[in-house]
Amino acid sequence: MSLDLEALCIRSATDGALFAPLTLHVPAGGVVTVMGPSGVGKSTLLDGIGGHLAHGFRLSGRVMLNGRDVTHLPAEARRIGLMFQDPLLFPHLSLGDNLAFGLPPALRGQAIRRATVEEALGQSGLSGLHDRDPATLSGGQRARAALMRSLLAAPEALLLDEPFSKLDAGLRDEVRRFAFAHVKSRVIPTLMVTHDPEDAAATGGEVVELKGYGPNQT
Repeated sequence: MSLDLEALCIRSATDGALFAPLTLHVPAGGVVTVMGPSGVGKSTLLDGIGGHLAHGFRLSGRVMLNGRDVTHLPAEARRIGLMFQDPLLFPHLSLGDNLAFGLPPALRGQAIRRATVEEALGQSGLSGLHDRDPATLSGGQRARAALMRSLLAAPEALLLDEPFSKLDAGLRDEVRRFAFAHVKSRVIPTLMVTHDPEDAAATGGEVVELKGYGPNQT
């Protein structure tokens, strides 16, 4: 398993190329970090890989996942998970129902789905909180729940967009360790963008600098 970018570049209708063509290899269970100045296009890069590019942007190059070209597939067919800086848990659902939202439709039967969610809650240090309102959870608990929801969807690759930036310093290291341990245990290739050198150092993986073409890139 691997995620490979081949001469990937994203252009906007107004500003042209956002960054120099990017080629990189993310191995199974490995985390590659992309860093760069604010506005260079790090989040837009993840949007392009995941199939979520906004109108007005165009991607060239290829996104290869486990040897399969997914460049032109719709987002839902790519099997690439995405975790943002904000946990984005649904406020109208309980914690357990939030995690169940990530389960693949092929996993059928209420008892099996509930047992899978309960196991995931246990792995997240959230046992017994199935019926809790997400608003009552701490920042670290919400971050762990958001990651586990992404993993329950059984992605073949994972994208992390500044995933720890909203956590205070005391929680950041704890959630980092949790996230990277689960990525490695599931052997998922993971690409992370961040401003924080400590995030990059914690992965033990390759760090790539995204080089922009101008001061007004998004």
